[in-house]
Amino acid sequence: MQQEHPFFIRKKQQIAVHLNEVQQQAVLHSEGPLLLLAAPGSGKTTTLLMRVGYLIEEKGVQPSRIKAITFSRASAGDMKERYKRFFPELPSVDFSTIHSLAFEIVREHFRAERILFQIIEGHGSGQDIEVGEAGDSAAPALHKKMILREIFRTVTGENITDDQLEELTTYISYIKNKMIPVSKWGDVSCGVRHAEQILSEYERFKRKHPSGLLIDFDDMLTLANDILSKDARLLRKYQRRYDYMLTDESQDTSLVQHAIVEKLVMEHRNLCVVADDDQSIYSWRGAEPSYLLEFRQVYPEARVLYMEQNYRSSKNIVETANQFIQRNKNRYNKNMFTHNVEGQPISIKALPDYKQQTKYLVEEIRKLSHLGEVAVLYRNNSSSIDLMNQFDRAGIPFYIRDADNRFFSHWVVQDILNFMRMSYTDRRPDILEAIHTKFNGYITKQQMAALKEIHNHESVFDNLLNYVPLQDYQLKQLPQCKWIFEQMKGMPPLEAIDVIRTKLGYDKAIDKMCERLGFQKEYLLGILNSLEEIAESLSTMEEFAQRLKHLEALLKSSKSRKGQHAVTFSTFHSAKGLEFKHVYMIDLINGILPSKEDLKHRAGDRNSELMEEAARLFYVGMTRAKTQLELLTYQQREGEKTTESVFLAEVRSILNPPQFKVSLDSGRQIGRSTNRGASFGGGGGAAAFPASYAVPAAARSFNANTIRLLTDLAQDMQVIHRAFGLGRVTMFSGPTDLIEIQFAAGTKRLSVRTCLDMGLLERP
Repeated sequence: MQQEHPFFIRKKQQIAVHLNEVQQQAVLHSEGPLLLLAAPGSGKTTTLLMRVGYLIEEKGVQPSRIKAITFSRASAGDMKERYKRFFPELPSVDFSTIHSLAFEIVREHFRAERILFQIIEGHGSGQDIEVGEAGDSAAPALHKKMILREIFRTVTGENITDDQLEELTTYISYIKNKMIPVSKWGDVSCGVRHAEQILSEYERFKRKHPSGLLIDFDDMLTLANDILSKDARLLRKYQRRYDYMLTDESQDTSLVQHAIVEKLVMEHRNLCVVADDDQSIYSWRGAEPSYLLEFRQVYPEARVLYMEQNYRSSKNIVETANQFIQRNKNRYNKNMFTHNVEGQPISIKALPDYKQQTKYLVEEIRKLSHLGEVAVLYRNNSSSIDLMNQFDRAGIPFYIRDADNRFFSHWVVQDILNFMRMSYTDRRPDILEAIHTKFNGYITKQQMAALKEIHNHESVFDNLLNYVPLQDYQLKQLPQCKWIFEQMKGMPPLEAIDVIRTKLGYDKAIDKMCERLGFQKEYLLGILNSLEEIAESLSTMEEFAQRLKHLEALLKSSKSRKGQHAVTFSTFHSAKGLEFKHVYMIDLINGILPSKEDLKHRAGDRNSELMEEAARLFYVGMTRAKTQLELLTYQQREGEKTTESVFLAEVRSILNPPQFKVSLDSGRQIGRSTNRGASFGGGGGAAAFPASYAVPAAARSFNANTIRLLTDLAQDMQVIHRAFGLGRVTMFSGPTDLIEIQFAAGTKRLSVRTCLDMGLLERP
């Protein structure tokens, strides 16, 4: 390394920040495009801020000429705060979200064109936009979700559920962020019926509203991109406003966001992109990680730097996570490493049943003293309910990072409460109306309407039998239902829920709704099972209702415990960017991580895009841990056998490498695995020869023919593999870590880095 720049020496003395060689190169590369690929815990934010300070202090750049873009308001705030600590004497730099920048562009254009507009998304969105900005200040308040609810009701004749609304808004965001044309909307799958028609009506409603054009946060991006494409004056103005642009967390950036940045840096091309393609986990929101892999196609002169040193985690965690993520095919060939010492061995715990998981966590975590350094990570928000219930009973404080109140207002929860209410009084038609289609009384809407006209305060079942025309089968069913409700009165809540699900036929009603409306059955059954967990130790249904209210209040109050003496509960998605001394990853079974949808798209020996993203999510979880990482799975859930996650099997094969018997045959070593490693793709290829395999030390001797350099490999060349013999390279290109070789026994896809590091390939 050359003599250290005075800037770095000064910063070491002033703020005790020391950069490694690659970080310093990133700071000093001030002109032209730069792609900085930053492994987890590699100090990317520190490097980015030092680069900003270098531009100002050493290059004389005016702070107002630098634009730093991140993709969440929290990240922008964190960067502003850390910048002030690093450079307290310097003027502030413009740190903001991409949405905030897009809003500036849209607002300026619309004001110049005298176009009235109104923002229809408000607080809680996570975007730092001045909500309420409108061309007509007297316009009535409108909201995106309210509009979509009404359109759904008009199109389908039904009320939209919270889950359907979330899926619908995700569908709309995906289309906008991917810039998918109207003609292709129908090609995007969505579990909500008539989604394409609802989106069309939604767009028409926004364009034709009397108060002016209605804009949601996704529109902010697409409009800004369109304006920059058509308004040359405004484009030049924003191009000349900033001489340097930096984007953080760029693996989460969508196609339309990339398009906006590209337009703004078109003249000076001083763009620094900080990203990690191995942590791209938001494709369902329209994120475009392929942009990173194609960065040099857009900027041929770009420099690509690899920040591979992890400062966060112990050596065994780093090495295991590094080998794990190298199984992915579509990635840059990074090799994360650390100089940290070995920590606790990674632990894999296989429990007999799902219910044992939370009990085990309670017992283990109550032994720890610094709860603020503990995190429990899961894929689905629904997992937090049982955690919250059990940890509250154990008196262990917790903070829920992405608290979701929808569980307690979910229609399944309300249904169960209404069934319980009916066991106490069957004289309220309003309660029966809420559940009349969800048990085996087979009451029609017309019969329900007729019942509501009767106001004698008698049993709703008696009134149906005495005053409402019924089918013959109902004359038998309704007295039976009335009797079951009477028997339920005073039952313990767990027993009552079982009666509701079985004798009253609620589970069968769920099945029919899933078939008719496209609901996810596993999700709904998961809610019912969570309710059973909550009811388990309670004596009365009143206690059950009170417990639900208590947990709902607890969920809201847990937000105030951030940064305090409390265990963090978080989804893998929300945990990105965080770090904890102790990390427990739970629910590691096939069907959750990876999901059924992920597994469905697995084909042959190739990793599908969904499986690779699921692997990246697993990798994000692993790399949150500093010294202790524990992976939890279970053998049974809800009475059915489960299969441990294929990713957990991958980690097992890395921690306990398969051994190979090695023999010599005409100068070549041929081996057969005694413990076949799993692959994301299944079948042959990498599965028969995992990237983590171990060759006995005696077999690692290198000779003059051993291929040790990347430049010694080429397409179509012949090679000898120590295990598979003579072969021909059939695929070797791009920034990925994989090489495909055709052997007599078939084609194998192998890790290039492993082959080179271990001397597995030789020239014939």
